[in-house]
Parts: sequence; structure tokens; C-alpha cells
Amino acid sequence: MSTAKTAATAASATPQQVKAAAVKPARPLGHVTFVGVGPGDPALLTLAGRDVLAGADAVVVEGPEHDAFLTYCKEGVEVIDGSGAEGSRALKVAARARLVVKTAKAQANVVRLLSGDPFTFSSGAEEAAACRKAGIGFNIIPGVSEVSAVPTYAGIPLTMKNDREVTVLDLAEAKLDLSRLHAKQTLVLLNATDVLKETVAALVEAGFDAGTPVAATVGGTTTAQTSVVGTLETIVADLRAAKVAGEAVIVVGAVVEQRAALSWFETKPLFGWRILVPRTKDQAGPLMDRLRRYGAMPEEVPTISVEPPRNPQQMDKAIRGLVEGRYEWVAFTSVNAVKAVREKFDEYGLDARAFSGLKIAAVGDKTAEAIGAWGIRPDLTPTGEQSAAGLVEDWPPYDELLDPINRVFLPRADIATETLVAGLTDLGWEVDDVTAYRTVRAAPPPAPTREAIKSGKFDAVVFTSSSTVRNLVGIAGKPHASTVIAVIGPATLKTAEEHGLRVDAMADAPSVEELADALARFGAERRDTMVEAGETVTRPSERRAGSRRKS
Repeated sequence: MSTAKTAATAASATPQQVKAAAVKPARPLGHVTFVGVGPGDPALLTLAGRDVLAGADAVVVEGPEHDAFLTYCKEGVEVIDGSGAEGSRALKVAARARLVVKTAKAQANVVRLLSGDPFTFSSGAEEAAACRKAGIGFNIIPGVSEVSAVPTYAGIPLTMKNDREVTVLDLAEAKLDLSRLHAKQTLVLLNATDVLKETVAALVEAGFDAGTPVAATVGGTTTAQTSVVGTLETIVADLRAAKVAGEAVIVVGAVVEQRAALSWFETKPLFGWRILVPRTKDQAGPLMDRLRRYGAMPEEVPTISVEPPRNPQQMDKAIRGLVEGRYEWVAFTSVNAVKAVREKFDEYGLDARAFSGLKIAAVGDKTAEAIGAWGIRPDLTPTGEQSAAGLVEDWPPYDELLDPINRVFLPRADIATETLVAGLTDLGWEVDDVTAYRTVRAAPPPAPTREAIKSGKFDAVVFTSSSTVRNLVGIAGKPHASTVIAVIGPATLKTAEEHGLRVDAMADAPSVEELADALARFGAERRDTMVEAGETVTRPSERRAGSRRKS
């Protein structure tokens, strides 16, 4: 537009239009943080990466594999698929770069998640250059590259005292000249699976001994990781025989021999085990995390839904009695009972001060922790078995001289056992046994899950209560005879046996962490037995010998 035309346009505008144009600010460009999230294990995300995700307005991801990192984002964050357009790798990179720039022009704070490290065999450099060209500020948070992480998870050190030289080759597109390599160096090959036969031949021609150790790892850093070890002469046939599918990170060199002594990930006690976790959905997290720590692949199947009681008046009356001084004790037998009472307190505008003058009992450590989150320390927890029976053993008998009131408030599930009520009654106490919540059987799981349970495709099932046993059997049938059964305590053990299940492991204390630990011990002992016998280590789902169910 010419200067004269611009002046004429300005002269024809109203004073209000001129004023609005003068004060209207230009929309500032956003800022992009490129975050490397590692090659697969979500735990490899750095603290810096987690912190920037918490403040993101938009997150550009590479696909469903990045969903785990979105839990660190604030509610309402915009999630954009940055997997790119169809076509060649170069076009995909260009498409991703355009998308990142476009997002930064619309959002103030953009986080771009990239697998591995943004500047190591990734599109981060090209995308950052596009941001710079568009005048968009950016910064980089490094991540763990698959080049180092996958061999480490396979138990293969890339460097040792006498092996200091490492060459990384990406065979995705360009045909590389391998003749310049020398046989003493360690090689890391990326995107080589489809051209492995040709690559092996070229390396042998370049002077590498055909007996040079080789390791190929698929699914690196995840619980689906599989490593195949061979030599340059055998690795193609070894991979074919192992029926391993997917792109592999391949290490060539003497360092591969260290795997026999240094393998730490694939030798975890529950590595690769597919474990069924039948629980209420909001309580599965800690158990799932603990099982993953042992190398398992847990799958949560809701079997119980916790709902309010059908008749809330009973709880309302008990809460009023609590405030009015009707009780000497309140006995909590589960985390859900604590939650139910707390919700009633919120409904009435009460807080922990309503417990003033009352004695509080907790059936175990987890329940005590839930009470502690309320700012209250229980007066009584079992010194022995953490159960209703254990609580009764330590409960003091009613003494009319020492106890001004002889009544106990017991909020609990609708299907709880009568052990505590009967025990307290025998000790001289009057118990207001109040239904604080109901446990309702969930809908049956999908057909493939039901079939996997019945046919033994799960390696183990962990039961966290008697109701999870009853409900799982009710909605999906009994686990297969080969499936390992682990339970949280004696009551759950009894219920499992009543349903014809043979229990292999039981927690030392009634917590989900102890339950996972008990199953891990069983898995470790099982693995050691196989190794000592010279057998190939297999998962329970791969064996059919012996019965695990009572006749």
C-alpha cells in the first residue's frame, strides 16, 4: 500500500477508529519449550520437563505414547497431535515444524514433547529452527536418548575401560559407507532392522569378525522390552527364530558380552508379567506403580464401585450423635470409611475438631494414614495382625469407672464381616454399626479380558479384599489354573480358597505395597528355581504344568 493511499485511508477514518487502532496491542507470539521425554519409560522424564508441563497452555505430542505425560498438565490444556503428515520423513519433519509454529502463534506457552532427546536423532533441531525463523522464542530441555538408554536397560555398557570409542549410525534413509569403520569400536545401529542382513554383510566385509557379539533390543526401557543376543553371523536368524517384531536398537561389539552379568531390567522378578488388578478404579494407582517397579505390566479391571448407602439417615444420625457426645470411640476399618465420614463432615460444615474428646481406632497403617491426613493421630492400631480380629485383641474392655460412655461408632461397608462388632460386644461395648458406604459389583470387563482370565493369558491376579475375589469370579469367572494368585491378607486368603483358588503369595501386612512385594518375592523364587535347574525362564502364562486351583 502506498504512503498516499495510507494517508487517505487514515483521513477517512472516524476519531474513534483511529484511537482504537492506536491502542490495540499486537498479539505477542508464544514461546515453545522442547522437552525430551526419553525412549519409552515415563519415569525418565526430567523434573524440569515435568515442571514446564504444569504451566503449559498447549502440548504438542507425537501420539498416544505421550499420554502418560499429560497427567502433569493443568486442567483444560490443549493437546495437539504432532505426528505429522503422511509421506517421507523429511515431509513429516516439515509438517511438524509448521504445526509447532502455528500453535505458538495461537497459544502463549507451548510444550513440544519429543521422544528421546530433542537434539539427538530427533526432529527437534528442525522444529526449533522453524521457530527461530518465525520469530518465536524457544528453549530446550534435554531428554534421555534411546542411543544410551536402551543399551543401559538391556544391561550393555557402551563404554568400558578398554572400549572407549562408540559410533552411532542411523540407517533410516541414506546408504552409509561402512568401510570406514574399524572392528575395535562399538556400534549402535538405529533403524537397521529392515536392512540388517545387508548391514551385517557390509560390516563383515569392512573387517568385523563374524563372531562379533550383537544385541538387538525391541521395546527398550518398557516392560515389553525384549533382547536377542547373537553374533554378526547369527543375529538375523536369531531374530527370526525369536519372532521379535518391531524396530530395534542394535549394539555391535565386545561390550555386549557384559549383558550376562549386568542385565538388571529384564531380570526383575515380575518382568513382562501380565498382572490383573481387580480393584475400585480410584484405588488402583499405588498398586499399579509398585508392580511396574518390579517389571510387570499391570492391567486394572474395575470390579467394585463404592457408592453412598441406600439409607443416608443412619449416617446422618450417627454424625449428629458424634457431635453431641454420644460416643466414646470411633473405629475406622478402611480408607473408604474415613472418606465417607469426611464427606459427611464436609456436608455439615464440620472439621476435625468434631472429634474432640473422642478416641479414634484404625484397623491398619493405611487407614491410619488416611486419618492422619485429617490431622488426627489414632489412639489405637493393632500391634499384631492388621485386621478386625487384630483390632479386637488390642481393644480395652469397657470399664464403667474409667469410661464415661460405653458406645462405639463403627462406620463401615455394607458387606463387612461381624468380627469387630461381636468382639467389641464381648468386651462390654455397645456398637452403632452404621453402613457408611456400599460396595457394588461393577459391570463385566470386555470379552477379550474375560477370555484372557479364563484361558491363562494373565500371569497373576492380585486380590486386595474378599469382595474383589467374589466380584471378579462373579463378573468374569475363575482365573485359569496356571495363574498365580496373590492376596492381601488372611480374610482374602480364606475367600479365595472358598472359591476354589490356590493362593501362592500373601502380603506380610495389609497394604497394596506389601501385596506387590509378596508377589515379587514369589516371582524371584520361581525364577531362581528355573535358573538353578537349567531351565529357560518363562512366565506363568507360558507354562501349563501343575494345577493352581483346588479341586
